[in-house]
Amino acid sequence: MAAARYMALQRNFDGTVYLIFQPAEEGGGGAQAMMKDGLFEHFPMDAVFGMHNWPGLPEGDFAVCEGPCMASSNEFRINIRGKGAHAALPHNGIDPVLIACQMVQAFQSIITRNKKPVDAAVLSVTMIHAGEATNVIPDTCMVQGTVRTFTLEVLDLIEARMRQIAEHTVAAFGAECDFEFHRNYPPTINHANEARFVRQVMQEVVGEARTHVFEPTMGAEDFSYFLLEKRGAYFVIGNGDGDHRATGHGLGPCTLHNPNYDFNDSLLPLGATFWVRLAETWLKPI
Repeated sequence: MAAARYMALQRNFDGTVYLIFQPAEEGGGGAQAMMKDGLFEHFPMDAVFGMHNWPGLPEGDFAVCEGPCMASSNEFRINIRGKGAHAALPHNGIDPVLIACQMVQAFQSIITRNKKPVDAAVLSVTMIHAGEATNVIPDTCMVQGTVRTFTLEVLDLIEARMRQIAEHTVAAFGAECDFEFHRNYPPTINHANEARFVRQVMQEVVGEARTHVFEPTMGAEDFSYFLLEKRGAYFVIGNGDGDHRATGHGLGPCTLHNPNYDFNDSLLPLGATFWVRLAETWLKPI
């Protein structure tokens, strides 16, 4: 808003600047919803840029990279259907918990033995739910988790192999399963020319020493949808390590998705300045 106010008053650029106030970034796919509503048709633009604060990066420093900077975000849910029995008489049932354990172990072979070692990917089983009593083998077991990749080709491979492992593992034990795989956000991939442009503006604003190459993360960002349609780049501004908080580090780590996170308000003037410089440089009057 500070950048918008300044640019509206000064008009030191030749063109049109649109500010995108994107809703539902966390899990709601707000970028995709805006595009379906005609964002780029109603507001035609040549390029799109996004900035995120980044805890751990020194306060007021910037970072950007070319190519993939954030991973795709995907979820899986596998409902294993066995046959319940008394825990003292396991031969009368088909144990879905044992099957789940075999399945989870086998999934990691996809990462270590199916994909190329140079291709980054994460497969994390984060939930296993089964049973209600210690002396009962349950009928079902639910296995859930997430998969992160930088390319759709690797994602295709992992999804296909997971389905094969799940279906064949339950079959080997005489059980059945429902396999669900949901693709949430695609990878966030910066366009090379726009990333280099952003880096140039960063260096002009804070200097070369405070301009860094962003280390790609397996976190996800639905700004990725914008970059599928328009050239552009996604980058970060350093939020510091928490020293800006009144209690310092007494509250615990100041990291993203953490109850002790706190935005560093001192970044507002610098962040606004950067947006102004980016717009004015991109739309520099001839």
